[in-house]
Amino acid sequence: MTDDTRRLFEPVAFGDLPLPNRIVMAPMTRNRAGPDNVPGPLTATYYAQRASAGLIVTEATQVSPQGQSYPATPGLHGQDQVEGWRAVVDAVHAAGGRIVAQLCHGGRISHPTFQPGGARPVAPSAIAPAGHIYGPDWSKRAYEVPVALDRVGIEAIVRDFATAAANARAAGFDGIEIHAGNGYLVDQFLRDGSNRRDDAYGGPPERRARFLAEVVEAIADRVGGARLGVRFSPWNGYNDMADSAPERLFPIAAKSVAPFGLAYVHVVEPVGTAPSIGRRIADAAATKLIVNGGYDGETAAVAVGSGDADAVAFAKPFIANPDLPARIAAGRPFAEADKATIYGGGARGYTDYPGDDGA
Repeated sequence: MTDDTRRLFEPVAFGDLPLPNRIVMAPMTRNRAGPDNVPGPLTATYYAQRASAGLIVTEATQVSPQGQSYPATPGLHGQDQVEGWRAVVDAVHAAGGRIVAQLCHGGRISHPTFQPGGARPVAPSAIAPAGHIYGPDWSKRAYEVPVALDRVGIEAIVRDFATAAANARAAGFDGIEIHAGNGYLVDQFLRDGSNRRDDAYGGPPERRARFLAEVVEAIADRVGGARLGVRFSPWNGYNDMADSAPERLFPIAAKSVAPFGLAYVHVVEPVGTAPSIGRRIADAAATKLIVNGGYDGETAAVAVGSGDADAVAFAKPFIANPDLPARIAAGRPFAEADKATIYGGGARGYTDYPGDDGA
């Protein structure tokens, strides 16, 4: 094991979140929630199998029925969902792990078939994304033009985030991550390709960051900033996203949440990205940095060993390698995930990948 690889296995404190190693399981939508979007026993098994990660970040979890984007994704807005997640958290803790809930609102990445009463989705501005979405029955549907949120609607969603965060803590989660990337609602407010507002939530980057800052403040008031992280994806065009100056926007957005004492920022920035702004974002937020984007054991070790990151998050490698930290420590190759079983389904391709013990 190289010195850099040893650094991956050194403990680190992210605010009030002590991590025994610097290998993070990134959030991944798997579409296995049960009726009423409640996570079930299979989800508990799935996350517990991966408890050797220094930190697990759950799949994106909607803060309200309005926030749903895809079929069979879990929520944290109803009591049955809280109880379902409590069983997941208990299983992870019993296996020695730590887990935070990633809270998300899909905004315009939704469809009336997901919305209460068949309403149109909401967004900062009435701009439909290009492409299509899968409805509850997995059929393709064209995106519809969303309704531009008014102040009352914005305030209601901020409250939904705070309530979901309180629910997460009631379920026993070790912390919260706000999904502010990948083209969902917080990201839609941040980027000028989706935010054309001319009020206090639009225009220059400082105003576009206001919604994020209000969400962070509301959650910090309920659960504390030292157990709270934020995920950004500055260069990601997923979900038809764009910004004219991401290298300026995202450090400004990070600075807007620095007063709340975040545990970390989690930046999706593919390994080797030039220019890299991950550390600038973390420094602006005055906190630790998790990076994510195509890393393997060697490149992750270099990133942490060089000080370019404080931890590295792995997504797809954790699907087929529940024992990923042990594989990295031993220098063993990663197994490949079955692409056909990533989204939806049951145990196959979810909980049946072998770990160290072959089970």
